[in-house]
Amino acid sequence: MGTSLPRRSAGDGRPMSMEAQLPTRERLLSVAMRLFWEKGYNSTSVADILRESDTNSGSLYHYFPTKKDLLVGVLERYRDGIEPMLLLPVWEGIEDPLERVFALLAGYRRLLLDSDFRLGCPIGNVALEIAKPEPEVRERLVQNFEAWTGAVERCMVEAGDRIPGDVDRRALAAFALTAMEGGVMLARAYQDIGPFDAAVDRFRDYMARLGLQG
Repeated sequence: MGTSLPRRSAGDGRPMSMEAQLPTRERLLSVAMRLFWEKGYNSTSVADILRESDTNSGSLYHYFPTKKDLLVGVLERYRDGIEPMLLLPVWEGIEDPLERVFALLAGYRRLLLDSDFRLGCPIGNVALEIAKPEPEVRERLVQNFEAWTGAVERCMVEAGDRIPGDVDRRALAAFALTAMEGGVMLARAYQDIGPFDAAVDRFRDYMARLGLQG
Protein backbone atom coordinates (compact mmCIF):
# COMPACT_ATOMS: atom_id res chain seq x y z
CA MET A 1 0.00 0.00 0.00
CA GLY A 2 1.49 3.27 -1.05
CA THR A 3 4.65 3.88 -3.02
CA SER A 4 7.45 1.37 -2.57
CA LEU A 5 10.83 2.74 -1.59
CA PRO A 6 14.00 1.39 -3.21
CA ARG A 7 15.91 -1.07 -1.09
CA ARG A 8 19.36 -0.09 0.13
CA SER A 9 22.01 -2.02 1.99
CA ALA A 10 23.10 -1.59 5.57
CA GLY A 11 26.75 -1.08 6.37
CA ASP A 12 27.35 -4.81 6.62
CA GLY A 13 25.76 -5.46 3.22
CA ARG A 14 22.43 -6.77 4.55
CA PRO A 15 19.30 -5.41 2.81
CA MET A 16 17.65 -2.64 4.81
CA SER A 17 13.98 -2.97 5.70
CA MET A 18 11.44 -0.59 4.24
CA GLU A 19 11.07 1.05 7.66
CA ALA A 20 14.82 1.55 7.96
CA GLN A 21 14.82 3.67 4.80
CA LEU A 22 12.32 6.18 6.14
CA PRO A 23 13.21 9.56 7.67
CA THR A 24 13.44 9.38 11.45
CA ARG A 25 9.99 10.76 12.28
CA GLU A 26 8.25 8.57 9.71
CA ARG A 27 10.28 5.55 10.81
CA LEU A 28 9.17 6.04 14.41
CA LEU A 29 5.55 6.32 13.34
CA SER A 30 5.78 3.27 11.09
CA VAL A 31 7.35 1.12 13.82
CA ALA A 32 4.93 2.37 16.49
CA MET A 33 1.98 1.71 14.18
CA ARG A 34 3.13 -1.87 13.65
CA LEU A 35 3.92 -2.58 17.31
CA PHE A 36 0.76 -0.99 18.69
CA TRP A 37 -1.22 -3.18 16.29
CA GLU A 38 0.71 -6.39 16.95
CA LYS A 39 1.33 -6.07 20.71
CA GLY A 40 -1.10 -3.41 21.88
CA TYR A 41 -0.41 0.13 23.03
CA ASN A 42 0.11 -0.66 26.72
CA SER A 43 2.28 -3.69 26.03
CA THR A 44 4.60 -1.78 23.69
CA SER A 45 7.37 -0.03 25.59
CA VAL A 46 9.40 2.95 24.49
CA ALA A 47 12.41 0.62 24.54
CA ASP A 48 10.63 -1.65 22.03
CA ILE A 49 10.08 1.29 19.68
CA LEU A 50 13.67 2.50 20.00
CA ARG A 51 15.07 -0.97 19.34
CA GLU A 52 12.81 -1.74 16.36
CA SER A 53 13.36 1.67 14.79
CA ASP A 54 17.11 1.73 15.53
CA THR A 55 16.63 5.23 16.94
CA ASN A 56 18.05 6.87 20.04
CA SER A 57 15.86 8.31 22.76
CA GLY A 58 16.90 11.88 21.97
CA SER A 59 15.49 11.60 18.45
CA LEU A 60 12.28 10.01 19.71
CA TYR A 61 11.62 12.70 22.31
CA HIS A 62 12.51 15.43 19.82
CA TYR A 63 9.57 14.43 17.65
CA PHE A 64 7.30 12.88 20.29
CA PRO A 65 7.82 14.16 23.85
CA THR A 66 5.58 11.43 25.30
CA LYS A 67 4.34 8.00 24.28
CA LYS A 68 0.86 9.53 24.07
CA ASP A 69 2.13 12.00 21.46
CA LEU A 70 3.41 9.07 19.43
CA LEU A 71 -0.01 7.40 19.67
CA VAL A 72 -1.67 10.60 18.48
CA GLY A 73 0.70 10.63 15.51
CA VAL A 74 -0.14 7.00 14.71
CA LEU A 75 -3.88 7.69 14.87
CA GLU A 76 -3.45 10.71 12.60
CA ARG A 77 -1.56 8.52 10.16
CA TYR A 78 -4.41 6.01 10.07
CA ARG A 79 -6.96 8.81 9.68
CA ASP A 80 -5.13 10.52 6.84
CA GLY A 81 -4.24 7.25 5.11
CA ILE A 82 -7.63 5.55 5.16
CA GLU A 83 -8.00 5.66 1.38
CA PRO A 84 -4.58 4.36 0.24
CA MET A 85 -4.05 1.99 3.18
CA LEU A 86 -7.53 0.55 3.61
CA LEU A 87 -10.09 1.41 0.95
CA LEU A 88 -8.28 1.32 -2.38
CA PRO A 89 -6.67 -2.12 -1.89
CA VAL A 90 -10.02 -3.83 -1.19
CA TRP A 91 -12.08 -1.77 -3.64
CA GLU A 92 -9.86 -2.31 -6.67
CA GLY A 93 -11.96 -3.49 -9.60
CA ILE A 94 -15.28 -3.27 -7.70
CA GLU A 95 -17.69 -0.76 -9.23
CA ASP A 96 -20.91 -1.61 -7.39
CA PRO A 97 -21.09 0.68 -4.32
CA LEU A 98 -22.86 -1.82 -2.09
CA GLU A 99 -20.45 -4.62 -2.98
CA ARG A 100 -17.66 -2.23 -2.01
CA VAL A 101 -19.07 -2.21 1.50
CA PHE A 102 -18.98 -6.00 1.67
CA ALA A 103 -15.51 -6.07 0.10
CA LEU A 104 -14.33 -3.83 2.93
CA LEU A 105 -15.81 -6.20 5.49
CA ALA A 106 -14.24 -9.15 3.66
CA GLY A 107 -10.86 -7.43 4.04
CA TYR A 108 -11.15 -7.67 7.83
CA ARG A 109 -12.16 -11.31 7.47
CA ARG A 110 -8.98 -12.06 5.51
CA LEU A 111 -6.92 -10.20 8.09
CA LEU A 112 -8.34 -12.30 10.91
CA LEU A 113 -7.63 -15.56 9.09
CA ASP A 114 -4.21 -14.57 7.73
CA SER A 115 -3.02 -13.46 11.19
CA ASP A 116 -4.55 -16.48 12.97
CA PHE A 117 -6.84 -14.04 14.82
CA ARG A 118 -3.93 -12.03 16.25
CA LEU A 119 -4.78 -8.81 14.41
CA GLY A 120 -8.05 -6.95 14.32
CA CYS A 121 -9.03 -3.37 13.62
CA PRO A 122 -6.15 -1.23 14.96
CA ILE A 123 -8.46 1.65 15.89
CA GLY A 124 -10.91 -0.64 17.64
CA ASN A 125 -8.00 -2.22 19.51
CA VAL A 126 -6.88 1.12 20.93
CA ALA A 127 -10.44 2.17 21.79
CA LEU A 128 -10.93 -1.06 23.79
CA GLU A 129 -7.49 -1.03 25.39
CA ILE A 130 -7.51 2.50 26.80
CA ALA A 131 -10.37 2.72 29.27
CA LYS A 132 -10.41 6.51 29.51
CA PRO A 133 -8.34 8.06 26.72
CA GLU A 134 -7.10 11.60 27.06
CA PRO A 135 -9.11 14.13 25.01
CA GLU A 136 -6.51 14.35 22.24
CA VAL A 137 -6.46 10.56 21.82
CA ARG A 138 -10.23 10.23 22.03
CA GLU A 139 -10.65 12.93 19.38
CA ARG A 140 -8.36 11.04 16.97
CA LEU A 141 -10.18 7.78 17.64
CA VAL A 142 -13.49 9.44 16.82
CA GLN A 143 -12.00 10.99 13.67
CA ASN A 144 -10.92 7.54 12.48
CA PHE A 145 -14.32 6.00 13.13
CA GLU A 146 -15.98 8.97 11.41
CA ALA A 147 -13.71 8.60 8.38
CA TRP A 148 -14.57 4.89 8.09
CA THR A 149 -18.28 5.59 8.52
CA GLY A 150 -18.12 8.43 6.01
CA ALA A 151 -16.54 6.20 3.36
CA VAL A 152 -19.28 3.59 3.79
CA GLU A 153 -21.98 6.28 3.85
CA ARG A 154 -20.79 7.52 0.47
CA CYS A 155 -21.28 4.00 -0.87
CA MET A 156 -24.81 3.99 0.51
CA VAL A 157 -25.53 7.34 -1.15
CA GLU A 158 -24.10 6.14 -4.47
CA ALA A 159 -26.48 3.17 -4.33
CA GLY A 160 -29.29 5.63 -4.98
CA ASP A 161 -32.82 4.29 -4.91
CA ARG A 162 -31.64 0.73 -4.27
CA ILE A 163 -31.96 1.86 -0.64
CA PRO A 164 -35.31 3.41 0.36
CA GLY A 165 -35.22 7.18 0.57
CA ASP A 166 -36.36 7.32 4.19
CA VAL A 167 -33.38 5.23 5.39
CA ASP A 168 -30.66 7.24 7.14
CA ARG A 169 -27.49 6.46 5.15
CA ARG A 170 -25.22 7.63 7.95
CA ALA A 171 -26.95 5.39 10.50
CA LEU A 172 -26.72 2.47 8.08
CA ALA A 173 -22.98 3.04 7.71
CA ALA A 174 -22.63 3.16 11.50
CA PHE A 175 -24.48 -0.18 11.62
CA ALA A 176 -21.85 -1.62 9.25
CA LEU A 177 -19.07 -0.33 11.54
CA THR A 178 -20.76 -1.86 14.58
CA ALA A 179 -21.17 -5.22 12.82
CA MET A 180 -17.52 -5.21 11.77
CA GLU A 181 -16.05 -4.22 15.15
CA GLY A 182 -18.28 -6.61 17.06
CA GLY A 183 -17.59 -9.44 14.65
CA VAL A 184 -13.83 -8.88 14.86
CA MET A 185 -13.87 -8.78 18.66
CA LEU A 186 -15.91 -11.99 18.96
CA ALA A 187 -13.89 -13.83 16.32
CA ARG A 188 -10.67 -13.03 18.16
CA ALA A 189 -12.16 -14.06 21.51
CA TYR A 190 -13.49 -17.37 20.16
CA GLN A 191 -10.55 -17.89 17.77
CA ASP A 192 -13.19 -18.73 15.21
CA ILE A 193 -14.32 -16.86 12.09
CA GLY A 194 -17.94 -17.94 12.70
CA PRO A 195 -18.99 -14.95 14.83
CA PHE A 196 -17.60 -12.52 12.27
CA ASP A 197 -19.39 -14.28 9.43
CA ALA A 198 -22.63 -14.30 11.42
CA ALA A 199 -22.41 -10.52 12.02
CA VAL A 200 -21.78 -9.81 8.33
CA ASP A 201 -24.53 -12.22 7.27
CA ARG A 202 -27.06 -10.42 9.48
CA PHE A 203 -25.99 -7.09 8.01
CA ARG A 204 -26.24 -8.43 4.46
CA ASP A 205 -29.68 -9.86 5.21
CA TYR A 206 -30.83 -6.48 6.54
CA MET A 207 -29.51 -4.75 3.42
CA ALA A 208 -31.33 -7.25 1.21
CA ARG A 209 -34.58 -6.65 3.08
CA LEU A 210 -34.16 -2.90 2.60
CA GLY A 211 -33.79 -3.50 -1.13
CA LEU A 212 -36.92 -5.63 -1.22
CA GLN A 213 -38.88 -2.98 0.64
CA GLY A 214 -37.63 -0.31 -1.74
